[in-house]
Amino acid sequence: MTVQPRAPLTFGEAFELPVAVDLRTAARALGIGRATAYKLVRQGVFPCPVLRVGGRYRIPTTPLMRLLGIEEQPVYTIDLEG
Repeated sequence: MTVQPRAPLTFGEAFELPVAVDLRTAARALGIGRATAYKLVRQGVFPCPVLRVGGRYRIPTTPLMRLLGIEEQPVYTIDLEG
């Protein structure tokens, strides 16, 4: 079985994220693969805070957005001119 890579998050998708996301979504936002994200977490060098909730990893969205250089949510997340 071959896993197809997912496209990076769009700008609009980034602003629709919940308060915390799973590690796969954070990896997608950063443009890295799932395996790389898990490897970085195990090494303790994932570029944003990682919370362990039960057996799952959760990434707070605010630090993730800051890492991406996004500080504030725009009034409109869709292209109004399109």
